[in-house]
This record gives sequence, C-alpha cells and structure tokens, in this order.
Amino acid sequence: MRWHKRLLVAGVAGAVAMAASACAGGQVRGAGGTPQPSTTTSPSSAAAQANDATFVYAPNLDVVTDWDPASSYSNEIIAMANIYEGLTRYNAEAGKPEPRLATEWTSANDGKEWTFKLRQGVKFHTGAPLDAEAAKKAIERTIKVNSGAAYIWGSVDRIEAVDPATLKFTLKYAAPLDLVASSGYAAHIYDTSVADELKDGTKDAGTGPYTIDTWQKGKETELTLKAFEDYWGGWKPEQYRKVSFRVTPEITTAWQLLQKGEVNFVPRLNPQLFEQAGTTEGVRTAQKPSFQNLLLLPNTVSGPMKDVKVRQALQLAIDYDGLVAALKGAGTKASGLVPQGLLGHVAGMEPRQDLARAQELLNAAGYGPDLEELKLTLTYAQGDEDQKLLVTLLSSTFKKLNVTLQAKPMAWNAQWDLGKKRGQDIFVMYWYPDYPDAYSWFLNVFRSADKPQFNLSYLKNPGVDRAIDALPQLTATDALAADAAYADLQKKILQEEAAVAVPYVQTYQRALSADVEGYADNPAYPNVVFFHDLKPAG
Repeated sequence: MRWHKRLLVAGVAGAVAMAASACAGGQVRGAGGTPQPSTTTSPSSAAAQANDATFVYAPNLDVVTDWDPASSYSNEIIAMANIYEGLTRYNAEAGKPEPRLATEWTSANDGKEWTFKLRQGVKFHTGAPLDAEAAKKAIERTIKVNSGAAYIWGSVDRIEAVDPATLKFTLKYAAPLDLVASSGYAAHIYDTSVADELKDGTKDAGTGPYTIDTWQKGKETELTLKAFEDYWGGWKPEQYRKVSFRVTPEITTAWQLLQKGEVNFVPRLNPQLFEQAGTTEGVRTAQKPSFQNLLLLPNTVSGPMKDVKVRQALQLAIDYDGLVAALKGAGTKASGLVPQGLLGHVAGMEPRQDLARAQELLNAAGYGPDLEELKLTLTYAQGDEDQKLLVTLLSSTFKKLNVTLQAKPMAWNAQWDLGKKRGQDIFVMYWYPDYPDAYSWFLNVFRSADKPQFNLSYLKNPGVDRAIDALPQLTATDALAADAAYADLQKKILQEEAAVAVPYVQTYQRALSADVEGYADNPAYPNVVFFHDLKPAG
C-alpha cells in the first residue's frame, strides 16, 4: 500500500518554474552544496564510543511488503529510505533536488541529456564500491523489472558509464531527471550482484547509513536496523546507531508507549491525542502540510457501484465539511485529485455534501428509503483513526438513504490482496506522489490494467488512458498545456466517471520524544524519519 499513499513548493507557479529550470540546457545543479562525510570520528573510533540508544518507530501497519529495491512500492519506504539512496534527494524546504550519491549534475539538449557526477568513496553494504557502472546496472535492472514505480524512468533511452565517476542519460523526451532521481521509490542505487538474494530480508544491497539487522514478518517488533560502519556520511558517537520498528495497530497503545518512553516516534495521532501530546511533558509534536490525500475508490466493474449514479451518490453523501472539522487540523478539504502546490491542482473543485441529490440518484438506480435497501462493502486501514472517523460519519449518513455500509478494517496486505481480486465495493487508501509531480495519481490509480495493482476502482477508459500517457512529455515541454490537461482529466475522472471521491488532503501531525534532536518532516518522503539526522539530547 501506500500508507496513504505521500511536497512543499510555493504553488503551481513554483512547480512550473522548478520543472522548467530543471530542464535548462547546460545548467549545473548541486555544485557547492554537497553534504560532506563527518570528519569528527572514523567509523572504527565511532564504534568504540557509540550511543547505545535505539530509536523506536511505531507504525500502525506492517512495515515490509517487498524487499526488492527495484519493485518496492509500499510502506517499507520508512525503512528503505534509510537503507538505500538515490542520485539525488528532494529538499522540500528549498523546493528542489539536492546531492546524494551524485554531487552535481548538468542537463543539455533542451533537457534530453543529463550527466551526473558520482560521489567518490561510497561502498555498498555488500562491500562493493559504487561507481558509474554499478549505478547504471541498478537503474537498468529497475527498468527491466518494470514493477512498482519503475515508470519514473520512462523517458530514458539509454544510460552510459562515461567513466567510473560519470553517469550519462540520453532521454527519448525532455524530463526533469534530477527530480525523477529523487523519487522515494524505484530510484534506489543498489548492488545488482546480490539483487536476487534480497527477498528474505536477511541482507540488503544499499549505500545508506543503516543496514538490516533482523526482520521477523508478523512480529510486533518486525524490523531492526543497525549502523553501516563504512557509511560515506560518517558517524558521530551521539547518533542513533540502532533503529527498531514496533508495529502498533492501536493508536491509543502507541500513545501510551510514547508516554512511557518505550517508543520515540508515532507518525499519526487522532486530534484529541495530538492536542494532548502538545502539553505532555517528555513529548513534542510536529505538524506539516502534505501532498497525501485520501481516496475512496468505488468498484466500477461489478456490483452496485458499476452504476455511475450510485458512484455519484457516494460522492454526494460524504460530509466533507464535517469530516474536516472533526479532523481538527489534521486535514484540509480537497479540490480535485491533485493537492495544492503541484502542477495540475485545480482550484474551485471542492466537493460538497448534497443528500437530496444523492437520494435522487439512488432512487434512479432503484435504491432508497421507499425502495430496495442497498448494501455496500468497504475496506479501510486497520488502526487508522482518520479513516475510521470517515467510515463512522459515512455509515450514519447512508442509513438515512437506506444504504447499509458493511465496513471492515484490515491489515494492508490483506486489504490489498482483496482489492486486487475486486472483492469490495469501496476501497479506501491514501495516495501521494513518488516525486513532486501529479502524474503518479493518474498513471497508477486510474490508467487501465488487466491485473489491478493500485488502480482499485478498476476504471477502463481508453480516452483517459491516452490523456494520461501524454502527460510526462507535455509537462516537460509545455507546463500550461499540461496544467490544462490535468484539469480536463480530473473533470473526466471525478465528475463524469465518478471513479473516486477525495474527502481531504492530510496535514501530517507527528508525536515524538522531546529529547530527540534533528527531526524534520520531509513531505517528499511520507512517514519517513531519516534516522542518521537524529540524536538524543544531552
């Protein structure tokens, strides 16, 4: 899943300017801003003085669904972002990519050629050195596997290892490749020589600061990480060298564990607990706008939701204003499918509740208070208080319309497995972009597919497919036309097809131990804590 599934730029104009500057011929990006390895201690001396503290993260869902860095496309981002690295990383505050495994890069030929200079002295966790040939093999394998977010490399025609430190991309069409390379999925550089040995979670092939210690699928403490001693960024004695992921489905339990000091980070509390956390000794809170929205995906191919009138009635039955008010700052009302701040956001598309019209549509479909009762099945994320609130409000509203909502909270893997079998009338999940671009929603969630993955409304519309396929090149060459194309697509998907309802866009509300220093939320990597940036106070 995407937990969510999901960046802070000034607005649409800022996103357009960012894309345009990324494609400027010959422009150098990243030079002079390169993070340097710590010179305070060597890995060997740091080990002798190491901080024994373990940073404990308390997710509400299972962490790992896929260990392959080529195909990984789910919750495991919270771990993988600390194990693997890409050529660049998106800096949400600056609104642009910054150096990671590449120290600088240039674009030429109107954005169709990109050259990246690689950081020297980097080792994979396997002990092998990183060079341009290894990076080339990693990206080529990800493209060949063609799973998860591999689509991000769709513009690539060929990759060359010009020399050990130089990687050159020739594109089929212009694209902001430095932005693409900052993706939280499918942009990982890894040692391909062991790629087929990663499925059981006993080893990894990244370059990041942490490596796998233990993985016990289904256990409460599902995953632990340990410091990679030869990390290029170096280590200081006070940094967290151990990380534990303690799966805690119930939010009240996670809150109690945080108060007791048994966990350090809870990615989401309900509004009441978040307010309480703000005044609790030993705890602090953090809040950040996001690009993550909640999607209700009706089954468009079978069952009662096959009727567009029933789907439209679902959209109109949701109490959007009441839900946002009840979230108490944890969400804002959506306008269209694309959150504000991304190219493609459409103002003035805020949905509104209209029960009279919803009843008219249900009556026309043969359902209603004086007609046949409508029973709908809905699945949502176990332990997600916001989704539970939505379901409670929607169930109450539906009763007035003689609609019974049979809602089932589920662990993500079970919910997703059922969804891929078209086993529900309404599938609830979050979505966020893989990199700061709206394309992810349309390609992954609404483009036709013979075997459903994340397109869990099962929409099949050739015209929508053609418009989606045209978006990447249009975005790179004519931002205004791309903006208009996104607006047209949203009208088609939301209004004509009624293939989704979007109740709100999340505002991230975190709670963490007050003695943790260095935490900063980066909405480009939803729910990720970059543990190497942290240290306990004192």
